[in-house]
Amino acid sequence: MHTICPTYHIPVLLHPTVDGLNMRPDGVYIDATFGGGGHSREILARLGENGRLFSFDQDADAVANVPEHEKRLTFVASNFRFLSRWMRFYDQVGKVDGVLADLGVSSHHFDAEERGFSFRFDAPLDMRMNVRGGNTAAQVLNTASEEQLTKVFQIYGELKNGRRLAAAVVKQRGERVFSTINDLLQVVQPLMPRDREKKDLAKVFQALRIEVNHEMDALEEMLQAALRVLRPGGRLSVLTYHSLEDRMVKNFMRSGNIAGKVEQDFYGNRLSPLRPVNNKVIIPSEEEQLANPRSRSAKLRIAEKL
Repeated sequence: MHTICPTYHIPVLLHPTVDGLNMRPDGVYIDATFGGGGHSREILARLGENGRLFSFDQDADAVANVPEHEKRLTFVASNFRFLSRWMRFYDQVGKVDGVLADLGVSSHHFDAEERGFSFRFDAPLDMRMNVRGGNTAAQVLNTASEEQLTKVFQIYGELKNGRRLAAAVVKQRGERVFSTINDLLQVVQPLMPRDREKKDLAKVFQALRIEVNHEMDALEEMLQAALRVLRPGGRLSVLTYHSLEDRMVKNFMRSGNIAGKVEQDFYGNRLSPLRPVNNKVIIPSEEEQLANPRSRSAKLRIAEKL
């Protein structure tokens, strides 16, 4: 069997996330965010010989982590927003027993300098999960309107000075276009309060990454697709890392829509297609947070299809 690279990504809340699937040995499961293969490997360890696992990832780098000669695993090189389309292709709509999604960016992406996800390195401003297409972060900075950039920084980065950041970007590109991470840092760093410079820089990069990869739209589509492919009693187990995606997942698991609006029948009975399994969000232990600092913001939510 192919050895999965242990440094690609350390799975957060590995066992609770897979436990949340309430697995059956002969079941059909989806790992919507394959990455380094940690969650898929744990699912396979719990599957019997007649079980099936479909693992999704749009990043070409993830393919190297796919186990060889594993007949129970089907790797789908695609964005998870197309999940139901692929399950229709494999005749699995309404037959899936569990869907798992770890929405965190892998350690690999932050450590791969050339991908442009981290302000620790100077590299091209890329940030695309799928390098085969779509606009780079540089293209977004060089072409988006000041109003659009303000929205990106304020909503996706939750930055109070988003308007100032957007204005500074537009002013700078009038003189020289953005190309590298240092180009961006020279503009935004002077606007960062010293006491939280690194946190705010991380928010700037988060905001651009979300915009470049259309992450919120993709997440909404994936959640709706998961609902379509799950059988009654099937489980949805999702790890979130920032408030925007956590709010979306929480609302969806409560109501079946991202707005969180629970519809009722004539008698006032809830019509939500999902039932939250853990009313209290699951977070990593202190030990895990110390061992893996990137787990500190993780929240696990689990729901069952009714």
